[in-house]
Amino acid sequence: MCGIFGIEDHEDAAHYAYLGLYAQQHRGQESAGIVSWDGERLALHRGMGQVADIFPAKVLKRLPGKMALGHCRYSTAGTSILANAQPIVVKTSMGPLAIVHNGNLVNAVEIRHRLEREGSIFQTTSDTEVILHLMARNPREDVVESLLIALEEVRGAYSLLLMTDNCVIAARDPNGFRPLVLGEVSGASCFGSESCAFDLLGAKVVRELELGEVVVARDGRVESYRVSHAEAPSRCVFEQVYFARPDSQVFSDPVSRARLAMGKSLAREAPAPADIVVPVPDSGLFAALGYARESGLPLEFGLIRNHYVGRTFIEPQQSIRHFGVKVKLNPVRELIQGKRVVLVDDSVVRGTTSPKIVKMIRDAGAAEIHVRISCPPTRWPCHYGIDMPTREELIASSHTVEEICDFIVADSLAYLSLEGMLSCLSGPKESYCTACWTGEYRVDISAEDRRQQELFPIRAEEYD
Repeated sequence: MCGIFGIEDHEDAAHYAYLGLYAQQHRGQESAGIVSWDGERLALHRGMGQVADIFPAKVLKRLPGKMALGHCRYSTAGTSILANAQPIVVKTSMGPLAIVHNGNLVNAVEIRHRLEREGSIFQTTSDTEVILHLMARNPREDVVESLLIALEEVRGAYSLLLMTDNCVIAARDPNGFRPLVLGEVSGASCFGSESCAFDLLGAKVVRELELGEVVVARDGRVESYRVSHAEAPSRCVFEQVYFARPDSQVFSDPVSRARLAMGKSLAREAPAPADIVVPVPDSGLFAALGYARESGLPLEFGLIRNHYVGRTFIEPQQSIRHFGVKVKLNPVRELIQGKRVVLVDDSVVRGTTSPKIVKMIRDAGAAEIHVRISCPPTRWPCHYGIDMPTREELIASSHTVEEICDFIVADSLAYLSLEGMLSCLSGPKESYCTACWTGEYRVDISAEDRRQQELFPIRAEEYD
């Protein structure tokens, strides 16, 4: 759950990296960083919080050069501290290196323990640092060769960017779990997690990186390499369901089109006797629009989201119940009162927020509330970089749909089927990872990494 951006051979590299991160802020609001190369040194600035707050104009002026990398982070491996913010910058025998990473390595702890026993000293708890240590132990005249050797050892999800004193390198894992796109702006090569970053910059999307591809942008040219172990495609469907911005293309598929199709499929599979369709903003908007179009029911914005809510805020005492939801969402009573409502959301993960939203709408006067979810029940945690809790915390892992419906106090509840969801996506169904719904993991997590997750479970603050 991170956003990355990189650019090579551009006079205003750091400013473009800033804008690229700004467009991808939804991919991580915990920390952000930019590193640039001016021909003599790497200039780095990182901070906790959001991009616009971390990089005022005076800070960007201190990041000169024609190459830059940027990262906005939401941690799924490593604690939430500044030391784990990226880019990570090191000095090696091959010269200075900087790296940013989106994804999650499923054997990082195993490799880290081995390297520590052999004398390596780690500066962070991030899985990304493992790649740098592997490179440092296998230096080569061309740093690309060193990276290729390191990538042979790691398993799991990685879309990463690496910057040296003469190039920017992009790499995507052989399963293609996370998106990574090559673009071009004013003759300069650029890379980003999502195409929405290129839209802001006026950049052209060239193509998505292929599975296991390593692309090097150097001296205005682009070279392509491959890691040797090719795997079956395992593109993360949750990018399309929830995570990516609807104006992006992810896995060469417009996100808005996929979510509209999911909403339409949901309406066909689970119609409801209702008067209006209400989306849970923002991630439920396009699925709700698709549901409304297919069902013939009017779409009403019966919930309004406060877009100025940060990750932290001062909560009052218990005198205001469910403050955490109310500060983000508020019902429009005039649209809801006396109506039978189809409430469309993208997912139910822990089940802690949904009851509060349903109660909020019922308190606003809704006659009936029929909850519709545009993906299947989430029953298994993700090991590949989507921030989900342990299986015990996932409500659908231990409750039936009927039991969840009773728990959230809805009049009815229905999920989109796995087949219905996959039919809304481009490409073969088997090219997508569905582990969080089926438990069928494409890449096994190592025993040491599994124990680490059990000891320090991933947070799930952004999900209900």
